[in-house]
Amino acid sequence: MADTEITWPAVEWETRTWTPAAQWGIDAELGAPVVDYEAAIPPFIAGLTPQLDATSMAAAEEATRELSRFDAELGARVHSFAPVLLRSESASSSQIENLTASARAIFSAELGAKSGRNAEQIAANTRAMQAAIELADAVSPDSIRRMHEALMVGQPRHAAGRWREEAVWIGTRGDSPVGAEFVAPWHERVSELIVDVTEFARRRDVAPLLSVAIAHAHFETIHPFTDGNGRTGRALAQSMLRYRGVTRSVAVPVSAGLLADVRGYHAALTAYRGGDLAPIVRAFADASLRAVRNARRLVAEIDAIRRSWDDVLTARRDSNAWKLLDILLSRPVLDSATAAREVGVKQPNVYPPLRALVEAGILKSKAEHRLGPFWRSDEILGAIDRFAERAGRREAI
Repeated sequence: MADTEITWPAVEWETRTWTPAAQWGIDAELGAPVVDYEAAIPPFIAGLTPQLDATSMAAAEEATRELSRFDAELGARVHSFAPVLLRSESASSSQIENLTASARAIFSAELGAKSGRNAEQIAANTRAMQAAIELADAVSPDSIRRMHEALMVGQPRHAAGRWREEAVWIGTRGDSPVGAEFVAPWHERVSELIVDVTEFARRRDVAPLLSVAIAHAHFETIHPFTDGNGRTGRALAQSMLRYRGVTRSVAVPVSAGLLADVRGYHAALTAYRGGDLAPIVRAFADASLRAVRNARRLVAEIDAIRRSWDDVLTARRDSNAWKLLDILLSRPVLDSATAAREVGVKQPNVYPPLRALVEAGILKSKAEHRLGPFWRSDEILGAIDRFAERAGRREAI
């Protein structure tokens, strides 16, 4: 099929009225200025069959195979690597929204440390990603709300897990949609649009990565929440990869691949709204290949670190210190309660093996205000930070 024959419905537009004063509770009848703006009307896509040019389709199929291959490689080692890859996906997805924090800050925030607002939001994004994976068998409006609820916990300014009841937009100033780069659909349209896009997402007659890319772009066009739409939409992509069986064991950090070309990713979303599928599909295909390459390097680094520990730990082979080594691969920051739970001992009994790891130079310890000491592996944290640094660099695939 020639590219000129490939069509997908573009977003249409409707004129809405904006009363700036109404946002602040001022009666519009008192003479507040009223202005018009254009809001999107996305098409209904549940029953549509997408067509794609051969080159883009081949790229999507290659990326799908590579995602599945990497997932299978780690199948037997899911306990060690799934948590780190999940957090890497969460951090990369957050970085697309300019939320950054070190691996140490993120893992510490998960244990309750005050590691800064960004780290706490990234930790919340990890919960949203975990919810996405757990809810993968039921891609639905309810599962999307639950992902968003996990993401936005502790942020009272935004209604966690609830469809918006106001206008939202991208670009221009924050107090008006007039002149915005893109204004999402009128809020009364959101519910039926989400039902439609989740029906599309559950279809199995569309190639997996094509389905993921389209559903993600359509979700971003709907923008159903007041905040957190991008992160929720990328969590939806992870849920769909699991739903379609592309991944079964781990969350491959596709967002790390998107992070290499954020401008291109945003341009692809804009092109999608104009009826062009190819850019967003290619963006996801390229991102998947980048993500797998980067994740393989992370796994190799962590494996090398783990092997090096065998040479420096002198504790008896029946010591729980050896059990802790493998736990550190997925939890490089520990408190005593977490360490005891993971090893399966009472909390007082976990201190000797923790001390043994400190003495061997594998762990470092620092007291956290009001939370007691935390133990960390700077080597594992460093490997995760290097993964994040590579994700932000655009390199040839």
